[in-house]
Amino acid sequence: MTIYTLVCTKPIYQVSETTLCMMGFWNTPQKAQLPTMAVVVLLVLVFLCTNGVESRKAKHVDCFQYSAISCRAYGASLADFGGVGDGTTSNTKAFQAAIQHLSQYESQGGSQLFVPAGKWLTGSFNLTSHFTLYLHKDAVLLASQDENEWPVIDPLPSYGRGRDTAGGRFISLIFGTNLTDVVVTGENGTIDGQGELWWQKFRKGELKYTRPYLIEIMFSENIQISNLTFINSPSWNVHPVYSSNVLVQGLTILAPVTSPNTDGINPDSCTNTRIEDCYIVSGDDCIAVKSGWDEYGIAFGMPTKALVIRRLTCISPFSAVIALGSEMSGGIQDVRAEDIFAINTESAVRIKTAVGRGGFVKDIYVRRMTMHTMKYVFWIAGDYGSHADNGYDPNALPVIQNINYHDMVAENVTMAGKLGGLTGDPFTGICISNVTITMAKKGKKVPWNCTDVAGISSGVVPQPCELLADQGPEKIGACNFPEESLPVDNMQVQLCTYRGNYL
Repeated sequence: MTIYTLVCTKPIYQVSETTLCMMGFWNTPQKAQLPTMAVVVLLVLVFLCTNGVESRKAKHVDCFQYSAISCRAYGASLADFGGVGDGTTSNTKAFQAAIQHLSQYESQGGSQLFVPAGKWLTGSFNLTSHFTLYLHKDAVLLASQDENEWPVIDPLPSYGRGRDTAGGRFISLIFGTNLTDVVVTGENGTIDGQGELWWQKFRKGELKYTRPYLIEIMFSENIQISNLTFINSPSWNVHPVYSSNVLVQGLTILAPVTSPNTDGINPDSCTNTRIEDCYIVSGDDCIAVKSGWDEYGIAFGMPTKALVIRRLTCISPFSAVIALGSEMSGGIQDVRAEDIFAINTESAVRIKTAVGRGGFVKDIYVRRMTMHTMKYVFWIAGDYGSHADNGYDPNALPVIQNINYHDMVAENVTMAGKLGGLTGDPFTGICISNVTITMAKKGKKVPWNCTDVAGISSGVVPQPCELLADQGPEKIGACNFPEESLPVDNMQVQLCTYRGNYL
């Protein structure tokens, strides 16, 4: 924080950006701009030097800065709409009223809703365009356990049904559709799904509808979800779907490793998505890349493409760091993952598909992964199954090609690779280079199992199966990683300011 030192007849005062913000000199939506220093000196001297002790008794005004893809002209606190952060009072109507009120500023510079410190019990609420939801570092959104506060909505068109049950699904805690320019961020505030009740209903087969996610934004563009902690989601945590230009950054996602389907981040039929600097402990895949399920995904035909994943830490003993599928019937293309650390995780990058899926997974690039305690490093499964219904086309075969892995290290591994394509439909263009795998003491005596795949390898220990033909050490750079950037890398954040009480 920049400190401005002013001298007057009383002791020297140091005035921070926050003080200037409270005085109205530091405002949105423009980047913070100061008046001339002469005006600042004059006004601050009047404010501090003449008021003396009384100035320290000024009413507290929330004022802070944060990074976002867009800044806003208007703002309000949830407390302004009757919100009560006691952990027991429902704030569903307060959230809905606040966002409904703020939506009037969509075309006037946008708006932001500040959630102060406290425990804010709430059911589902919908976002609006040109809008920022900001959580204080000591703010906790507690998801209501009253099903009446969770409306039921239609299944996703690319899935044809809910993931847990046939038919509809409970709407997500934070939901938005057909939006543009939305930011959900904070000072690492917490969104607590209170998922135990939902997990028990799932295990007992008592669900009438598919469990809710913590945040789902669909048919939208220019989305930022950042600097928050998600815990105990009823099911998936973060689900951008049918959207473009999505930035997911600086999230901490935590769930018991035995909790069902608590995937971390699931980009689904999205274009230009960037996921970076996230820490995930999950009962399912840390990142699950999807694009629709069987005949429904094929008909909808919206792939996930141009996806960047970097600087990710994952713990998931029963699932993957990154899963491609199994719902991939719309296709997955151009995924670039790098600088990833995995601890006690079932597999590194897992491709999951089956007869009837159709679609494709191609142009996948992974480099610089470090792994400790893994069941599998490489896992490709063409026999995943799990169909939406019996209406899938048995002639819809997936295409898996141009899969590149290099510069990877793993230790305490049970099996180096389990790669299984489909008879008559081999998975091709697999390239693995410069990979060192240290097997566990009780690891498989045959570290590789390969069927119906084709590709090459170079500088891999232990030596892969014959279907990944060894090219010798001189080809250690054979597996490429695109050096040109994707459009999503051009998504930039700027410094924004919230100053309370200016609506």
